[in-house]
Amino acid sequence: MEIPEKISTGQGDQVKRRPDWLKARIPGGGEFAHINALMRSYKLHTVCEEAHCPNLGECWGQGTATFMILGDICTRSCGFCAVRTGRPEYGLDWDEPRRVAEAVELMKVRHAVITSVNRDERRDGGAPIFAETIRLIHERVPMCRIEVLIPDFKGSEEALTIVLDAKPDILNHNIETVPRLYRNVRPQADYQQSLKVLERAKKRGFVTKTGMMLGLGEQMEEVIDAMRDVRKVGCDIFTLGQYLQPSKDHLPIIRYAHPDEFKMLKEEGLAMGFRHMESGPLVRSSYHAAGQV
Repeated sequence: MEIPEKISTGQGDQVKRRPDWLKARIPGGGEFAHINALMRSYKLHTVCEEAHCPNLGECWGQGTATFMILGDICTRSCGFCAVRTGRPEYGLDWDEPRRVAEAVELMKVRHAVITSVNRDERRDGGAPIFAETIRLIHERVPMCRIEVLIPDFKGSEEALTIVLDAKPDILNHNIETVPRLYRNVRPQADYQQSLKVLERAKKRGFVTKTGMMLGLGEQMEEVIDAMRDVRKVGCDIFTLGQYLQPSKDHLPIIRYAHPDEFKMLKEEGLAMGFRHMESGPLVRSSYHAAGQV
């Protein structure tokens, strides 16, 4: 099958209508409704909702979710992200870890993914809440595997250590895109700093994971080079998915990557030595996370 090189003609152009391979099922059903009500009653946020994840129906229908801690306002303004941007006018919610742990127990989750907004107004970036959440889930649901999808904490090794000392099973930090596009895609982040987060966690002996999106204007050679970069720092798991524009105010989709491209990149990654590659148009960071270790 021929793989289309490009669908749009420039950075600001509109791409063709969404292809069939990107159509996700609308969420619904009894288990979805149950989890939705549970999240609201515990005053919890999920990245599934905040990031408009296309797999929300599938994952929630199976009784799983990715919890987003530290509030719902992010101090960064990444061009791809649907989470609200601003300066939080609240401190840390020290009861949040308990509520997350109780929800994990009630949902009978076997692989909990804990992520967060960026809290750059704090020197510790909110790392103590990550640590307390990990500890309480370990206490309440000892058989549950815990994956944390963390921010870069502005490069703070001290904040990263706080999280790692709580002993998550997987340390995930996404590079999101290729270095050339960081100024537009992640203006307050640094590619080398993200690599350092993964490297530090690997040196401590943790299973590490990262991922990125296709469709923002990257070239295939740049994607493969980025995969090599994270493999060089020992990263174990890599995820690749299609960028989907949350609103007209976010970065435009430059092109839709063909499923065959994702297949090719998966083969490249496995040849590089990644323990697991999750690669496909609808893949997101925590998609099929339970089967990646």
